[in-house]
Amino acid sequence: MEKFYKILKQPVVTESTFDLIDENNKIVFLVDRKANKFQIREAIEKIYNVRVIKVNTMITTAGTKKAFIKLHPSDSAAELAIKLGIF
Repeated sequence: MEKFYKILKQPVVTESTFDLIDENNKIVFLVDRKANKFQIREAIEKIYNVRVIKVNTMITTAGTKKAFIKLHPSDSAAELAIKLGIF
């Protein structure tokens, strides 16, 4: 379980990520740069007990890696954000 916490660094909290949470059922995390999509998916599913449909990643200009995680319709990104203290 500890390895999953090393993959996920922190949730990203910006105005645009709030829109993604509300409109697209997506949540955004900064993740370990070496982590692949499958590892990110597994970490989110194990730590937060939600189902993930899709993971998109990108490297920012600052050199960090962002993961855009789309949750299954039965799992709410807004509820997860509340658990994380974002909302």
